[in-house]
Amino acid sequence: MPNCLYLLSPPNSILCRPIRFSHPPLRSHFSGTVAAVSDSVMASNSVRVAAAQMTSINDLDSNFATCARLAKEAASTGAKLLCFPENFSYYGDGDGLRVAEALDGPVMQGYCTLARESSIWLSLGGFQEKGPDDKHIYNTHVVVDDAGNIRSTYRKIHMFDVDVPGGSSYKESSFTEAGNRVVAVDSPVGRLGLTVCYDLRFPDLHQQLRFQHGAQVLLQPAAFTAVTGHAHWEVLLRARAIETQCYVIAAAQTGKHNDKRESYGEALIVDPWGTIVGQLPDRLSTGISVADIDFSLIESVRAKMPISKHRKPIDYWKSASL
Repeated sequence: MPNCLYLLSPPNSILCRPIRFSHPPLRSHFSGTVAAVSDSVMASNSVRVAAAQMTSINDLDSNFATCARLAKEAASTGAKLLCFPENFSYYGDGDGLRVAEALDGPVMQGYCTLARESSIWLSLGGFQEKGPDDKHIYNTHVVVDDAGNIRSTYRKIHMFDVDVPGGSSYKESSFTEAGNRVVAVDSPVGRLGLTVCYDLRFPDLHQQLRFQHGAQVLLQPAAFTAVTGHAHWEVLLRARAIETQCYVIAAAQTGKHNDKRESYGEALIVDPWGTIVGQLPDRLSTGISVADIDFSLIESVRAKMPISKHRKPIDYWKSASL
């Protein structure tokens, strides 16, 4: 099992803070008892982050209450950044247009206030941002600092237009306008590369974030379907971490949102060696997983396997048609 501190908050239960241990290839992130972890002074070369796992519904107030509780829990662990999943503020049944707002509207401003009052950075993705016309929204990943200021926004590039084998059909492009910018932003937990959900399947985006935009931490908020999550979620996250030598923080929607929509769950934090260092005890509970971004580990992995020096431009190789 991966070593991690997790906070589990199922409805009507007492907050639990167990720790699990293992020996990853390069460095262990936690040791000792829970009290020792909570009271210890973090090394100057590391910083704590958290990934949320939750079940959003078609109720803005209820979802905000859950997010506020998780933000308080994350701040109590010393986390400097809390990542929420796609559709964190609202998860309906094809009615995203109805609730879409501008980023200076009351919903997003409420989360900016939450970040300021909790003294924690928030990764909010994706948000139903009002689109270019009355028939489209943007699926937007918003990063808010601990003073409540929006530091960066990324509009999801890859649309989920898929017939899931054994599942349902989806056509996100029918109501969502695709973005066209690759976005990275500096933060107290390193340089962040922003993505949303289906973007996970496109390694070239993550390669750009690492090698052209200098990302150290990739943020992957998602609402993966139960079918695709079971088959591909973990392996894709670990692959993106390994091939970019970045931490990956993957906040996840989980469980049934309504009669038609169900998400896989399993919020994870993966280190640059591909080791899972943050994970809740199960993939269906509401709670946060906490781990430490160790900058010396990033440097060590990149120095020992310098793929940034070994990469060749795509036109380096001659191609042939067979």
